[in-house]
Amino acid sequence: MDERARHWRYDELPGVDLLRARYVHKTFVRHTHENFVIAAIADGVEVFHHGGGDQYAGAGALALVNPDTPHTGRAGVPEGWRYGAVYPPADVVAEIAAETTGLRGTPGFVSPVVDDPYAGKLVHQVLRAADEGNALAADTLLRVAVTRLLRMNGGPMPRQEVRTAGARIAARARDVLEERIACPPTLERLAADLGTSPFALLRAFRNAYGMPPHAWLTDARVRRARRLLDTGTAPSEAAVAVGFTDQPHLNRHFSRMVGVPPGAYQRERKNVQDLG
Repeated sequence: MDERARHWRYDELPGVDLLRARYVHKTFVRHTHENFVIAAIADGVEVFHHGGGDQYAGAGALALVNPDTPHTGRAGVPEGWRYGAVYPPADVVAEIAAETTGLRGTPGFVSPVVDDPYAGKLVHQVLRAADEGNALAADTLLRVAVTRLLRMNGGPMPRQEVRTAGARIAARARDVLEERIACPPTLERLAADLGTSPFALLRAFRNAYGMPPHAWLTDARVRRARRLLDTGTAPSEAAVAVGFTDQPHLNRHFSRMVGVPPGAYQRERKNVQDLG
C-alpha cells in the first residue's frame, strides 16, 4: 500500500497547517508542534506515545495534542492509517474558546483521544473546503470543529511556572540551545556553564520538556528550518543554518517530524503564495 502525504496551507486560514496522509511504515519520532494538532482518523489505527503511555486512535476517532507537547506516531495495524489533520495556532483556539465556551485561562484538550465521528467529519470537510478554495466554508467548519472539541474535551492548560531550581536550570539550558542552535555545546560543557552536573541537567531537562536536550535540539532545528523554508530559503541553506550537516540530514529529521520532506513542504507553501 502506497504512502502519500500533502502538508500545506490555505491563505484564508492564516497560520493553520493542513495535512492529508496515508502512512503504513512511517514512524514519527518524539517531537512537538507549536500549534494544536487535531487529527481525524479515517481508516486504520494510529498509535502515539503521549503523557507517559501509548494512545490508540482508530477510524472515527481524533488524536488531539496541545502545543509544545512531546509525542510520537506510528501505525497500530499492518495496513497503517489514513487521516486528515488541521493545526490551528494557540491564539486562534483561544479566540474560539473565549467566544463559544466558558473556558477560562489558556484552553487546551484534556484527553489525547476522542471518539467522535462527527467532529472527524468536520475536519475532513475543512480540508475539502480548503482544496476547493471555499474560504467561508473552511473557516466556518474549522471554528465549529474546534468549538465542539473544546466543549466536549476542553479545559484550562496548566500554568508552566518555573519554580524549582531544576526547572530554572532547564529553562536556562533551553535558552542557550536556542541561541547556539547551529553550534551547541556538549552536555558536559552546558552543565558546567550552568553550575550543575551532566546527569542533573539531563534529569531536569527531561522533567521540564519531556525529552533530553539533544532530542529537544533536533526538534527546535526542524521548527526553525520550517520557518526558513516558509520565507523561501532553499532546503540546503536551511539545513546548514540550523546546524544540520547537510540537506540529507535535514531531510531525514524533517520527514520524521513533519511527515513530508522539506522540498515537498516548501513547494506547497510556494504554490499558496503564487496563487495569492
